[in-house]
Amino acid sequence: MILSSATQLDTPFKKDVFEGLTSEPKYLYSKYIYDQAGDKLFQDIMALPEYYLTNCELEILTLHTKAIANLFKGDANGFDLIELGAGDGKKTKVLLHHLSKNQIEFTYKPIDISENAIDGLTRTLAKEIPEVNVDGETGEYFEVLERLQNFKSRKKVIMVLGSNIGNLLHPRAIQFLTKLGETMSRDDILFMGFDQKKDPQTILDAYNDPTGVTAAFNKNLLVRINRELEGNFDISKFKHWEVYDPETGTAKSYLVATEAQRVRLETLDLDISFDAWETIHTEISQKYTDKIVAWLAEASGLRIETSFTDSHNYYKNYAFKKMKDPKA
Repeated sequence: MILSSATQLDTPFKKDVFEGLTSEPKYLYSKYIYDQAGDKLFQDIMALPEYYLTNCELEILTLHTKAIANLFKGDANGFDLIELGAGDGKKTKVLLHHLSKNQIEFTYKPIDISENAIDGLTRTLAKEIPEVNVDGETGEYFEVLERLQNFKSRKKVIMVLGSNIGNLLHPRAIQFLTKLGETMSRDDILFMGFDQKKDPQTILDAYNDPTGVTAAFNKNLLVRINRELEGNFDISKFKHWEVYDPETGTAKSYLVATEAQRVRLETLDLDISFDAWETIHTEISQKYTDKIVAWLAEASGLRIETSFTDSHNYYKNYAFKKMKDPKA
């Protein structure tokens, strides 16, 4: 694909859409689903009965609040609670209420790719738990990791809820965990959610609800492209499709063209042809076992300190510490 001299790929969104839709097979990054409409649709997904992940993690944080808080809290100097992918903070608020009520010294630093999510969370916390010191920031994980290097004056807890690690294939997950480990000091904690392997039908149902909310969420990628890149995708000519491989533990989301068609992205001066039933890969969601998580941790220079699970053993939150340097 030759790029017109008049076309400027001057934003990550333009560059990634151009590269994804001119590749074979085609793909788009799921992070671009999360504009204002995408954020709202994801809140709707989390409320669906089929989407067990949110309720399972909320159960864990509710049942084990005290134990988790005791794990987090530092010395008299307090600690920094840095949450990557904070979203609306619904689950985190369980911990924030407990920490605040027990007068544990900490600063909460929520980080999310969505500016809309961070602004909304900051506003609601100011109303609901005004005594919590909130320092929100917008940015991508790997970009923010560079800035985390500066948080060394006291203990820090890096928290990643919602099984966001599942959006990364294992090599990329090891890279991510390794970079997190590089920002950690000896007493720091990484607290992260991992969705567990389970009945394949339960997993498929979670990402393909009968009411079509998940489909609308996935298709929001095309809606955003139409709006921001002057595209003319006919959303009705694409269907959401989910597959799950119980051997690898990988769930994949696709948008499938239901007929041959041609799409124009005016801003990119780009015409894209689709064959009937051609796919756009949009997202993965990896599922885990204790053995896989232990392997990922060891490969990343981390060790599992402890873990917490829900009553169905559907989901686990693991606490990691940095592996001791044998040379130290």
